[in-house]
Amino acid sequence: MKAHHSHRRQRGAMIITAALFLLFLLGFMGIALDFGHLFIVRTELQTAVDSCALAAARELDGQGTALTRAVSAGQAAGNSNQVNMQSATWSGQGQIVASDITFRDSAYAVTTAPIAARYAQCAHTQPNVNIWLMKALGAFSGDTAGNPSTRSVTASAVATRASAQSTCPVPVAMKPKAGGTAPNYGFVVGEWVKLIQAQNAAAGGEIGWANLDGSNSASETESELNNHCGTKVGDTLGTPGVQTSVADVWNQRFGIYKNTGDPSVGRPDYTGYAYTSLTWPAQFNAYDGPAPGSPATAQNFVTKRAAFASCADTGTKVNGANSCESITGLSLNSFQKLAAPGNVAGGHKQYGLDRRIVTVPVIDGGNHVIDYACMLMLQPLQIPMSDTWLEFRGNAGSASSPCTTSGLAGGAAGPLVPVLVR
Repeated sequence: MKAHHSHRRQRGAMIITAALFLLFLLGFMGIALDFGHLFIVRTELQTAVDSCALAAARELDGQGTALTRAVSAGQAAGNSNQVNMQSATWSGQGQIVASDITFRDSAYAVTTAPIAARYAQCAHTQPNVNIWLMKALGAFSGDTAGNPSTRSVTASAVATRASAQSTCPVPVAMKPKAGGTAPNYGFVVGEWVKLIQAQNAAAGGEIGWANLDGSNSASETESELNNHCGTKVGDTLGTPGVQTSVADVWNQRFGIYKNTGDPSVGRPDYTGYAYTSLTWPAQFNAYDGPAPGSPATAQNFVTKRAAFASCADTGTKVNGANSCESITGLSLNSFQKLAAPGNVAGGHKQYGLDRRIVTVPVIDGGNHVIDYACMLMLQPLQIPMSDTWLEFRGNAGSASSPCTTSGLAGGAAGPLVPVLVR
């Protein structure tokens, strides 16, 4: 009888031991699964705030609108990432907001002055990240206070601008004026420079199409307008012909689209307002200068960028009265849509990037890159194709240049590019 009871006690002890072992195993599984989950979410969130900080830092050019643009660019770039197991909506727990983006001066003190801001910081806390097995363990053990069902994950990033090692220019090239030497090669800041459409037609003091990969393919030119990085001094550029499809990607930067286009995909600049002899008769310094002789609604690029103006200013029509065509005098056959102006969703403010201030290679007589110029894209391309204009804003490596590219940081001179510092 005693032996029988002994066996029953042993079986009971084994059940308790097994239960404790399973509880112990569940705890390790919970740690592995839940902390792995938290690690993934934090990695996703870190990528988002890195993107936010880099995009915001890119806009810190000392202009009065720098912080407004930086906040808009930071939110757009950060929130384009997917967080919480690749959720496009971040599981409905809130994405990056304006208050998540702050700025610091050269001494790393917090600042709200656009002229002083040198660093952009993005910090965001993602709440209510589900804890699965640890929650079950808490329910099993009765310790729900010590094993909450959700956790918060925090990430931050700081970025600034540094000189570039290589650049991401547009596929055009500028030839110095006769006798022109560095840094401005005979050009004056604010001068309008013609972009010639005919192959190999650009002479000294003009701009011609030039493939950054050295080829002569017309289709490559269109592709490179969607960002081609890695161009270095000494590279030999190609001399392609042009095809009308290049106008599609060029005009996207002005928020001008055909029926299949969309600002969320073909990202526009902060403004599509174009500068022609009608909107800017002075044909000089459209970037930040006065507008003598211009229509009453005409303002410089810096002002229109702060207002997120469209090519039709406050309108959304490509043609007809008060349209992009009627304001600029340009022909935009086959284009039908404009990105929305102002604070309207789906337009220049929501999807805008710094896409009209561009880096342009300066080449010698053998098509070799010798330097980089900073240019403002003034006008969309017309259909049928014809010459267009850009504005010279100085050497891209100048401290006063508004040029910022997404090139590779690390050089001692060259365009300023965003780089993470923490």
